[in-house]
Amino acid sequence: MRIEQQPAYVLHARPYRETSLLLECLTRDHGRLGVVARGVRRERARLQRAQLEPFQPLAIDLMLRGELATLLGAEPAGLPLRLPGDAGLAGLYLNELVVRLTGRQDPHPPLYEAYAQTLPQLCMPAGLGWTLRRFERDLLDALGYGLQLSFDADSGESLDEDGDYLYRAEHGPVRCAPGTARALRGGDLLAFAQDRKPSAAGLAALRGMMREVIRFHLGGGELRAWRVLAGAVSRR
Repeated sequence: MRIEQQPAYVLHARPYRETSLLLECLTRDHGRLGVVARGVRRERARLQRAQLEPFQPLAIDLMLRGELATLLGAEPAGLPLRLPGDAGLAGLYLNELVVRLTGRQDPHPPLYEAYAQTLPQLCMPAGLGWTLRRFERDLLDALGYGLQLSFDADSGESLDEDGDYLYRAEHGPVRCAPGTARALRGGDLLAFAQDRKPSAAGLAALRGMMREVIRFHLGGGELRAWRVLAGAVSRR
């Protein structure tokens, strides 16, 4: 099947055979695709490796046969995006998250839109933490793993803004005693559901919650980006 002018982003690239690259691309209409970019590591290649850097909006032409597609052409579909410092690390986290949680050739157009909208926000003053939590939430929702953030999973009652809750990935929020480790305020869960930025303490609690939820959907696995981000923070 030939695919033309497909909106896409490169998530990851690694050497493939002597002169090629194997790309993981997030496309709007076909989901995540494994793409062979033949000959791009040659010195005089028609398509240069620099044109396939992450975070750049592309329009790509492909021939899709079986599990892997062959790249026929790629051109910029917008202005180049630079993500310096922490923003670049956060961008790599987004890419790993998408690669690890999605299957190939499983279309999720809302995920593509969330990814495209999130990248430029990584450089905005709203804060990386809040931007990442929103993307994690929207990613899970797009994949059918949406968070339940409005009701006590045990009682069915609306969350108490001043109550304390533990979030169980397979169940939802359940009431817990004040001071319980990893507890979240009901008000912070409701704010998250309504796309309102919580307090700094609430945001920190949501970070821990989302890490546990993501770990659950990874089957207990870890993300390399978690260690990289932790190392960057510890070196400051």
